[in-house]
Amino acid sequence: MSRRTPRPLVALFTAGYLAPYLLPTVVGRLGDSLHLPPAQAGLIGSALLMSSAAAGFTFAGRVDRMGPRTLARAGLLLAALGYSAAAATSFVPLVVIGAMAGGFGSGTATTVAATGIAGQRDPHRASTLGLLSVSALAGALYLTMPHLGTGHALPFAAIALTALATWPATSGLESGTAQLPTPAGQPRPAGPLPFRRSGLVLAAAMLCWSMAQNSLWGVSSRIGTDQAGLTEITVGAVFAVALGTALVGVLGAGALGSRLGRAAPIGAGTALIACCIVVSARADDLTSFATGEIAWNTLYPVVLSYLIGLAASLDPRGRWAVLVGSAASLGTACGPLTGSVLSQTAGYPAMGTTLAVALLVLALPLTAVALHTGGSPLLRPGTVRRRGGAPAALVAGVTGAPAGAVPQMGAPEQPVVEIAVSTPQPAPTQEEFSTAGPRGGSAGLGQSSNANASTSAR
Repeated sequence: MSRRTPRPLVALFTAGYLAPYLLPTVVGRLGDSLHLPPAQAGLIGSALLMSSAAAGFTFAGRVDRMGPRTLARAGLLLAALGYSAAAATSFVPLVVIGAMAGGFGSGTATTVAATGIAGQRDPHRASTLGLLSVSALAGALYLTMPHLGTGHALPFAAIALTALATWPATSGLESGTAQLPTPAGQPRPAGPLPFRRSGLVLAAAMLCWSMAQNSLWGVSSRIGTDQAGLTEITVGAVFAVALGTALVGVLGAGALGSRLGRAAPIGAGTALIACCIVVSARADDLTSFATGEIAWNTLYPVVLSYLIGLAASLDPRGRWAVLVGSAASLGTACGPLTGSVLSQTAGYPAMGTTLAVALLVLALPLTAVALHTGGSPLLRPGTVRRRGGAPAALVAGVTGAPAGAVPQMGAPEQPVVEIAVSTPQPAPTQEEFSTAGPRGGSAGLGQSSNANASTSAR
């Protein structure tokens, strides 16, 4: 899979991530159409995303064994059936069951996509293409859905149709259950998870990071309609513009690549996102609401692409990518409920301040993990000072390099001690000696002279 253009992976990524991107309109329409209070509507959104996270934890490290194509198609089919069932009824228990079934299918598709992206030569580029695709699709849906009618059926039906449209793309995935190759063309190494401490810190931080992001995203629609006094059409237009600028941000992240490493974009980007959340939560008119939402949605996918690339770089088999992604989905699942509870008890401005402080605190461990596992540029003068240092650094920077085969980037330099080793002379053999004295015949004279010359030459 790693040698092909990752179009099937981008399609699966889009189908899996579309539900979180449409979360504000899903939660808002559930509340309006089913006459639910914000907390209960947010709870249904949380149940959907919790089910998606459960799929990631279930299938982490098992995609190779079960077969990417088989697992992806099963996930897409479940997503289409579940979301269609949720769209077809107004009975709340059936809506919840359908949303959770669809969420499990979306999470399965995301798991296959994350595992495949980790096996790409450039995981950051592949994740950037996926974010670009899902941002474009979500922006188009935010523009069109308000003109097609109200009710919760439209967003659920859109996600179900996207899952069905993605089905043909799965033909480009591996059909067997053999191990997927790494970018170097070798089988993916088995064994325990590498970078355990860094991976666990990253997973825990991503859970809280995603929860903070989606606490605001889950109530953004209500901030626009209740606090800023905007109509649903205007709020949808703002979201569409924000997702359009997100495309620009993702393109910029793809063009920038790893020139700045991962630590600077992750740390500085998270701090800027915290400022945007404060502006959005305090919005009381169109200008402030649009400014906060557009700036936030421009930065969010940029930082997310670097975080996905960081998780993918920790393990060539994609296990950390799936586990960290599932932890992020778990945080995303808690986001709508957390945002609804905070906004109801303390108000939108206090909610924004609380989330901003949490993000500033989370920027520290995220930056530390990026620095520890290669967030700085791969090749720096003096990083590896030994014979073959540059090739060793290049191997260390390639996804799939065996753990411990090369020095870690930024590790303390090992002293080099020159040891002189003398090469022993080979022991003489019996054939190199002849008897003393003349031999009969010219041949004997020749042999004797050659032997004497050989002996004198020594």
